This record gives sequence, C-alpha cells and structure tokens, in this order.
Amino acid sequence: MRKTKLIHPDRDPAFATGAYSDGVIAGGFLFVSGQAAVDFRTSRFVPGTVEEETHRTLQNIKTIVESAGATMDDVVKCTVHLADIAEFDRYNAVYAGYFPEIKPARTTVQSVLAEGLKVEIDCIVKLPD
Repeated sequence: MRKTKLIHPDRDPAFATGAYSDGVIAGGFLFVSGQAAVDFRTSRFVPGTVEEETHRTLQNIKTIVESAGATMDDVVKCTVHLADIAEFDRYNAVYAGYFPEIKPARTTVQSVLAEGLKVEIDCIVKLPD
C-alpha cells in the first residue's frame, strides 16, 4: 500500500503546470513544493513588491497546509529564495506575521528566480496526530 498522499489546492486542473505536486504527505509530514506569487485559479504569476509576493506566497502555502488538515503553526522548516537578498528585511517583516508563535527553522538564500519573481518558499509541516 502506498503511504504517500498528494495535496493540491482547489484550482482548475486545466491550469496545472510543472512536473511536481504542490504537496506530498509521507511519514506524518507534509512536504510543500516551492511556492511563489501565483494565482491558484489561473496558475499565472502575480508579480509585485517583495511584500506583496511574500504575502501571496504564504497565503498559497497556507491553503496547501490547510488542505492537508494542518495549520501554519505546524510548519517546522522553510527554505526561502529571494531574488535580491537586500530585500530581506522587507520580506522578513511579512514572513514573521505568518508565524506569531514558534518560528519554523529557516534557510534564506539569494537565487535566480523564474519570471522575474522576487520570492519562492517551500516548507515541511509536521501533521497533527
């Protein structure tokens, strides 16, 4: 019996892109693929300021996490890619608002991102028992 489960937010499958799953549950954890400022209804990028993109990205992650029966309080690790590390403080101000209690372990690096995006975030979530 397969012990993994796919998680996809409620969106039009005609707009699904990429050879990946939004989230995969395995071994009591949810592994969320890199998310960005994407409109889940159309799978189109929504560029904006680093604050706007961070907010939309984390809203997308929240949607996936909640689809798996967890909350943002269950996120234990994030990896963040910023197009410009000089925007760290601006991104971090928005990011911190999504984790008011215990902050997840985190790695933040500067990366070249597709489509001129400013932020991409993936995470690992410990699912509730």
